[in-house]
Amino acid sequence: MGIPKPTIEEILHRDLNHRCPEGHPCVRVSAVAELPTRFGEFQVVAFHAPFEEREHAALVKGNITHQENVPVRLHSECLTGDTFGSLRCDCRDQLELALMELARRPVGALLYLRQEGRGIGLENKIKAYQLQEWGYDTVEANQALGFRPDERDYGIAAHMLRSLSVESIELMSNNPDKIRDLTAQGIRVTGRIPIEARPNPHNRRYLETKRLKAGHLLSPAMGPVLDEQVDCLHRTANPPRPARVRP
Repeated sequence: MGIPKPTIEEILHRDLNHRCPEGHPCVRVSAVAELPTRFGEFQVVAFHAPFEEREHAALVKGNITHQENVPVRLHSECLTGDTFGSLRCDCRDQLELALMELARRPVGALLYLRQEGRGIGLENKIKAYQLQEWGYDTVEANQALGFRPDERDYGIAAHMLRSLSVESIELMSNNPDKIRDLTAQGIRVTGRIPIEARPNPHNRRYLETKRLKAGHLLSPAMGPVLDEQVDCLHRTANPPRPARVRP
């Protein structure tokens, strides 16, 4: 019959005294609770990161410990999309699609990572929005603020998966960089589950930029594009450059 798989509650007790070397990405499971949602029944798992101020969380469906090929979504925090319902990105759409997909499966997890604005923070993200209204695309806006196109690091996500004792995952993503980064962190990614939202006029150019410049595996975004998101066509000559704010 094999050895019984530990529950997340058992992992919670195991992690009470977990420590990582300083300077390494580190989290430990700090709390677990039942979370009924409009999408289905989950457990919510809180992760404490001792070497940073941000806290991370996971929504878990079923017992994923020591399981192979677990469907997993890595979702980076997006206040404007996830909470305010912004149409300038596809974040909320992807979040809801992932939760609906996980709810219909026997096991799975969504890791909610506190990496607002691809890791540049909320204020810088809004500054990037401002640059987009002057004609920059999302990649150029981040670079104009002094950042890389994507500042996210998935070392914490890899540690979260190891803390949950997941053996291998099928990643719910359109971003090949996530697969490469997790693989480099020692996570076995056995497959990819596409999670593509329907574009709207406010985010079509944003999605095209992700497809063409960041290599995301997306269908070409066809249809009308609103002026505020038109890349490089109406760029203001020498627009003022917003000051960079540390994330």
